[in-house]
Amino acid sequence: MSGHSKWSQIKRQKSATDTAKSRIFSRFARLIALESKKANGILSAPGLSVVITRAKAVNMPKDNIERAIAKGISKDSGNLEQIIYEAYGPGGVAILIDAFTDNKNRTTQEIKHLFSLQGIELSAPGAASWAFTKTCSSYTPHEPFIELSDFDKERLSTVLEALDEHTDVQEIFTNARNYENSSN
Repeated sequence: MSGHSKWSQIKRQKSATDTAKSRIFSRFARLIALESKKANGILSAPGLSVVITRAKAVNMPKDNIERAIAKGISKDSGNLEQIIYEAYGPGGVAILIDAFTDNKNRTTQEIKHLFSLQGIELSAPGAASWAFTKTCSSYTPHEPFIELSDFDKERLSTVLEALDEHTDVQEIFTNARNYENSSN
């Protein structure tokens, strides 16, 4: 039975789940810090309380939430800002990327690079947002959804996975069928 260590299997599974949790927790930490900065640390502010509730729903530890709130109201919190990137992906699919960053130029160049690897270019502001309706906390695509070929579905999946790996990207929205609200 060499090579069949139960601990090795548990370690691999734990590593994968810990990586996924870490990505989700870091996204919520940035969102909490941003909302905390907007609300000056007032926990009863609607935006901050909603984000904290969402973070608790994914089992984010209380200590992490408190650290994120403190980071948002500290003087060295930086200039964390929200940016919406727009592009057209495989098959003419509109893509909106919601990102939070402390360095807009760095994030823009990294997103451009991710897109250039897939043969996609960033669009001007407003170029793809017409295909979505802004709701209270996200974007909803208009009907009809775009149908994709199998090849374009694979390319879109590759693009979405690459964007999802980026630490500044919070949510990704597309108007492709079966990809209506991706990420997070």
